[in-house]
Amino acid sequence: MDLGEPEYPQEFEQLLADIRAYNPQAEAQLIRRAYEYAARSHRGQMRVSGEPFVTHPLNVALIIARLHLDVPSIVTSLLHDVVEDTSTSLEEIERLFGAEVAQLVDGVTKVSKITFQSKAEKQAENFRKMIIAMARDIRVVLVKLADRLHNMRTLGALPPERRVDIARETHEIYAPLAHRLGIHWLKSELDDAAFRYLNPEAYAAIEELVAKTKTAREEYVKAVIDVIRQRLDEAGLKAEVTGRLKDYYSIHHKMEEEELPFDQIHDLVAFRIIVDSLRECYSALGVVHASWKPVPGRFKDYVALPKPNNYQSLHTTVIGPGGQKMEVQIRSRDMHRVAEEGIAAHWSYKEGKIEGLRESQRFAWLRRIVEWQQHLNDPHEFLSNLKEDLFAEEVFVFSPKGDVFDFPRGATAIDFAYRIHSEVGNHLAGVRINGRIAPLRYRLRSGDTVEVLTSERQRPSKDWLGHVVTARAKSRIRSWLRSQQAERSRELGAALIQQELEPSGLTVPQLERTGRLDAAAKELSYKGAQALLAAVGYGLITSAQVLTRLLTPEELKRTRLDKTQAATAAQQDGQPPIKEARRPAGEKPAASGVLVSGLSDVLVRFAGCCNALPGEPICGFITRGRGVTVHLINCPVVPRNDPQRRVSVVWEAGADSLRAIRLEVLSVDHPGLLAAMSKAIATAGVNISSAEVRTSEAAGRANCRFEVAVSNARQLNAVMRSLAEINGVLKVVRLDQHNGAHAA
Repeated sequence: MDLGEPEYPQEFEQLLADIRAYNPQAEAQLIRRAYEYAARSHRGQMRVSGEPFVTHPLNVALIIARLHLDVPSIVTSLLHDVVEDTSTSLEEIERLFGAEVAQLVDGVTKVSKITFQSKAEKQAENFRKMIIAMARDIRVVLVKLADRLHNMRTLGALPPERRVDIARETHEIYAPLAHRLGIHWLKSELDDAAFRYLNPEAYAAIEELVAKTKTAREEYVKAVIDVIRQRLDEAGLKAEVTGRLKDYYSIHHKMEEEELPFDQIHDLVAFRIIVDSLRECYSALGVVHASWKPVPGRFKDYVALPKPNNYQSLHTTVIGPGGQKMEVQIRSRDMHRVAEEGIAAHWSYKEGKIEGLRESQRFAWLRRIVEWQQHLNDPHEFLSNLKEDLFAEEVFVFSPKGDVFDFPRGATAIDFAYRIHSEVGNHLAGVRINGRIAPLRYRLRSGDTVEVLTSERQRPSKDWLGHVVTARAKSRIRSWLRSQQAERSRELGAALIQQELEPSGLTVPQLERTGRLDAAAKELSYKGAQALLAAVGYGLITSAQVLTRLLTPEELKRTRLDKTQAATAAQQDGQPPIKEARRPAGEKPAASGVLVSGLSDVLVRFAGCCNALPGEPICGFITRGRGVTVHLINCPVVPRNDPQRRVSVVWEAGADSLRAIRLEVLSVDHPGLLAAMSKAIATAGVNISSAEVRTSEAAGRANCRFEVAVSNARQLNAVMRSLAEINGVLKVVRLDQHNGAHAA
């Protein structure tokens, strides 16, 4: 097909010049063909701004060239919208430009369809698609970042609501991605562009303040640069010295974080010193510190300990001329190239082809995300963890062998253990930090040496979830807890069914061996016997419902008759038909202090209506999806009309756990009485969580309500007796959430 004489805008010629500067062997003819194809495919299409649509892919290609990407990436950036926005097929792209370009265009097209302003479930799936695309070929996301940057540069043409949505998405997702890929200039521009639309008033205010101080700042920068150059020359160091104003978003963030007005933000300007070698970096640092006093705690050595995105530089803050704080960054030329180009700085070009791509894709954080995203099913958890991982500031710690590990700020020794291996985390028993025993919740600090101690007997605790910040640790702990909960639910389900089966003389193992349990599971639409037992334990189905599928009509009739006779006998004795449960020998004590059908570690919750304490008579009921709920036997809200949900529960010997109990004390109103009550409670070894006092002058009475933390019924009774013995106290009652009262 005759394309006619192509017309190349000035921007296209600039594109070729930029590419030749870093890749002289680049196939210019292929890039020309790609531009011609894009121009023809998008002919007649206009952007919202009124410009021809082809200006967008051309500008995206210019950004890709600034990142020093290879020719397939340039061609992809020129063609990245043709499949989505025109009638062009992917097969045609492959025929004309090759399989590699077609694969990249397909990846960018799929990523472009991802939207993050949606329900959590859909949003989580979209994140997964982007992560998979990144893992397959990082160039896909680099083209998408360039596409987003040009869209942000021209965002003003869109309606206000769309601007805010796209700006928020850019700030939350794309800017952190650029940071993680090590492309600082791209991250800064995305953040600034998003800031302009997310907080226009603050942006305009900073813009105005910066403009007012422009002349004075430029003079200050020039004077400091002259001093640095002179001192470096005297030290025999050849260097490139520059100074730049921090981007508006960084200034705003600093003002918010430190709660300072603009005129008190002194380190608005960052100076950069670029030298030839690693050794000269530290020599230049010595010159800077000899010239100006360094600010304690503001020196960071990212040369010895690079960031996860391979960024290396020395950062220091000094008190410069006029008493102003100045940030100084010192790096070699190779380090500067990595800081500017990010991941692309690790690529090299030989014979016009990119090399080193496979190695450069191996960013530790990306490997971690690809790994843990496969284990997360909860979309809210997935989104939260991903954003935390993208935004987190790092700390660097060492293993005893000297290996370096990076963690988000706030990570603990538990996070470290799970980074080593899931089994190491699951059996974590202790930790040594810098040679000394430390608690598992110890928050890691840069420079720590961490040694993990394990034990086969140790298992993860639910409390650990409150002490970890990494997605890997959270997902592994939750996975273990879920597996244990499922196992306990199966055991509880088997115990409940066995309890129903006793009159028939049958057992659960017997029914499982003969296949009757599997058959019942199939009838009830469960995958198998184990799934059915777990469902009973979870409270999704009752044991009585299972029995109707397990037993023959004769067996079922005999079982019900025997259960009715047993219940009648129990009622005549005045006792509820609940067997006392015993903990099997060698099994761990129940975390709740309650054994359920002889099992410990079953999910148990205490009903707030009666708030049972160890030593008080209790009963348990399976609550759908929430484990077993424990009530006092005489609680008025016990569901007595649903006996199928009842399960045997008993306090374990020595089960003491602090719980809040409310007491009401009615007394004569006279001075010193409140002090006497407080002393009586404290003498019993009980803490007061809260107290409320009301008096009636007309009646001469005082009504005091205390919330106290007690561990068992004996302790509560002792407190109530002590209060009742105080001269002037008329009545002491225990309150529950239904405003019921139980006298001392």
